[in-house]
Amino acid sequence: RWWNQAFEAAGFQDAYRVEMMPEGADPMDVRYNVIQWVHRSTRGWSYGSSVRDPRTGEIIKGHVSLGSLRVRQDYMIAEAILAPYMAGQEVPEEMLEFALARLRQLSAHEVGHTLGLSHNYIASTNNRASVMDYPHPYIQLKEDGTFDLSEAYDVNIGEWDKVAITFGYAEYPEGTDEKAAGEQVLLDALADGIRFISDQDARPQGGAHAYAHLWDSGESPTAELNRVMEVRQKALEQFGQNNIPEGTPLAMMEQTLVPLYLFHRYQVEAAVKLLGGFDYNYAVRGDGQSALTPVSAADQQAALEALLATLKPEHLAVPESILDQLPPMPLAFGRNRESFKGRTSVMFDPLVAAENGATATLSLMLHPARANRLVLQNSRNGNALGLDDVLGDLLITTWKKTPQPGYMGEVQRTVNMVTLRHIMNLSLDKGASDQSRAMAYASLMQLMDWLKTQTEVGNRAWAAHYQYALLMMKQWMAEPEPFTFPKPADVPPGSPIGSHDHSACGMW
Repeated sequence: RWWNQAFEAAGFQDAYRVEMMPEGADPMDVRYNVIQWVHRSTRGWSYGSSVRDPRTGEIIKGHVSLGSLRVRQDYMIAEAILAPYMAGQEVPEEMLEFALARLRQLSAHEVGHTLGLSHNYIASTNNRASVMDYPHPYIQLKEDGTFDLSEAYDVNIGEWDKVAITFGYAEYPEGTDEKAAGEQVLLDALADGIRFISDQDARPQGGAHAYAHLWDSGESPTAELNRVMEVRQKALEQFGQNNIPEGTPLAMMEQTLVPLYLFHRYQVEAAVKLLGGFDYNYAVRGDGQSALTPVSAADQQAALEALLATLKPEHLAVPESILDQLPPMPLAFGRNRESFKGRTSVMFDPLVAAENGATATLSLMLHPARANRLVLQNSRNGNALGLDDVLGDLLITTWKKTPQPGYMGEVQRTVNMVTLRHIMNLSLDKGASDQSRAMAYASLMQLMDWLKTQTEVGNRAWAAHYQYALLMMKQWMAEPEPFTFPKPADVPPGSPIGSHDHSACGMW
């Protein structure tokens, strides 16, 4: 049904159908285009590929492989958000519909690859204009504090998909200049605001395009990050035993907690690209497109503030109501690569979770390519956000923030050390420009001077924290190149592991 909408827009009627495979047919038979369901017990990609005639490029056969684990991933997100296992009540149907909606969209996406379409990662900022984007579930927080999953995924083909099929498949009357007709299809799409940006500009963590991302939603990356953080915070507040089925070991709440705790990770990646970012197109001379526009200073500052908010202890601290319900894993159960690692033996370690959350933001914010662009843009426009602005606001939000007591203070100190590590790393990163490294170094010198005034604070935990940071910085200054920071905990993986093939598609 989905792709038939696109072919109808291109002038065909019932040109695209999906039917059950005939009895006895071989999926490898080149005469059949196939969508196959593959069961797997580990995370992985789904695929849309094709067999093509090397002489002409004609697509002879399309073959889609859908991995069963994708249902589990979306089901876990629904479990984490909805807390659906209320005693004596049936599991809500919306959980199953949520997972199936993702599979429908995924199926359409992979079929798009077999038809010759590439990813379009700017579609999410333009009213879901393409199924060839990677969609993040659009979960809404209602006024009564409950969640609405009804619009989590799109239910129709996108406007860009119709354009692409018309461009690639439309048939014209004899005598038509097909090249000119195809170019007009694209020009009409541009006039309607339908855009295309693909993998090389969306995937790199140091990428510069402000609106091409994977697993994001919404027209404004910053506004959507703020909204996603509200959804995440509400779900964390209500997280507990209702997030796992009856008869499940309580320790398994850890597994459900991970995708909720990191629910914002991809929108962070979207918002961070506004820093030193640009809005640009694959412009061709004469097509009327704007080639390159830097993100405004106001939009960059708003993005920075939203990103810094993700580092606040109140957002990174796993609620103590959750900690009080998490025993160690029982016999025959255990943590895996998708779990938070820990430094507390068998006990759940909330400080590693906070470390992972801070790392997810800071590894992107202080990426050397992004730092280099911030330096350059500020040199060209003194009113533009600069790397020194980012580093200064970062230290104010972390190290120089009023120390908190107790558990929140421990989370705060954890974030401080992650911040220190990333600034140190930037100062030594060979991918950073000399000026980026110099600014990181200057930021560390300013922090060191400030720390020297804090070592006599009355709280012993905070005094030790400041003294230890000073010791590490002195060691780093003495021999910066061989200096090694204590190994950080690995962040649980995001997109499925195993392939960087851009026709392979996956999600946490």
